[in-house]
Amino acid sequence: MVKHTKKVRIMGKYGTRYGASLRKMVKKIEISQQAKYTCFFCGKTKRKRRPASISAFVSLMNKLIKYF
Repeated sequence: MVKHTKKVRIMGKYGTRYGASLRKMVKKIEISQQAKYTCFFCGKTKRKRRPASISAFVSLMNKLIKYF
């Protein structure tokens, strides 16, 4: 079985299931979930999105915990 996901990229795992419009909506959400974000405190781009819109940058959080 050949897997080509050039056009659909991250949504290739769903194949032809669920319909094109639903896959396009989910594609937008999944790309934003897996993207790297810029940390507002130190400016690094290694911050990742956590569930329920809570973002955490692990090394930054460890540094902040030491100060408080």
